[in-house]
Amino acid sequence: MTTVVELGISADRLGLARTFDRVSAFEFQIGGMIGGSPPLVWANGGDRETVRRALEADPSVDVIASVADDGGTATTDAGPNDRWLFRLEFGDGVKLFEQIVTENDGAILTAQGREGRWMVKLLFHDRESVSACHDLLEQYEFGADVTRISGIDDLASAQTPLTETQYETICKAHELGYFDVPRGVTLKELAAELDISHQALSERLRRSHAALVSAELSDRSAPMEIDL
Repeated sequence: MTTVVELGISADRLGLARTFDRVSAFEFQIGGMIGGSPPLVWANGGDRETVRRALEADPSVDVIASVADDGGTATTDAGPNDRWLFRLEFGDGVKLFEQIVTENDGAILTAQGREGRWMVKLLFHDRESVSACHDLLEQYEFGADVTRISGIDDLASAQTPLTETQYETICKAHELGYFDVPRGVTLKELAAELDISHQALSERLRRSHAALVSAELSDRSAPMEIDL
C-alpha cells in the first residue's frame, strides 16, 4: 500500500539552524524536492533583507536567487504574513536525506520548518521501503521523530498519533501485562519478546507515551497538519 510518513528533524542535523538562530520568528515552506535541483522556498518571519542576510550567512545553504515576494515589501515594516521566495541550494545534510529517501523509492512531498525544526512529509510505495529508509536515517543519526504513518487511502481518517511500530509495541505491552499493577512482564522480558534491545524498547515506549499525552492534551477535533 502507498504510504505517507510524516516526521520531524532538528535543523542542527538537516540545515538552516544558523538562520533560525539569527531570525527567531523564521519559518519556511517547500512544496517538494525533486531530482536534486535547488528548490523554491517560501520564507517569512522578518523583513526581506533580514531573512536574505540570515540565509546568506548560513553555512548550510547557498542563496541562488531571491525570486519574489508574496504581496509584502522589502522594507522593515513587513507584516507577519509577508513571505519571500528564494531558490536555495542546500548542503550535505539535505542532500544525504534526499538520497536516502529516493534510493528507497520515496519522494519528499512537502517540507516546512519553524522553531529550529523541519517537518517533512514523505511518500513511499510500501511499508518495506519505509522501514528501510527509517533504518538508514537512524544509521546516519538524523534523529528523525516519526509522528504519523498511514496508508494513502486512510490519510484523512487516520486518528492515532502513533506510528505503526509504536502502535504494535503498545499493543504487545498491553497484551503481556506490562501496564498492569503489578506488571505481568518486565521491560527486559518485553524487549526479548519484541527482539529489540532494552534501550531501544525504553526509548520507543517513551516516545509512544509522549505522542499519546500530546494528542490527549491537544484539540483532537482539529485536523493534524504535517508536523508529524
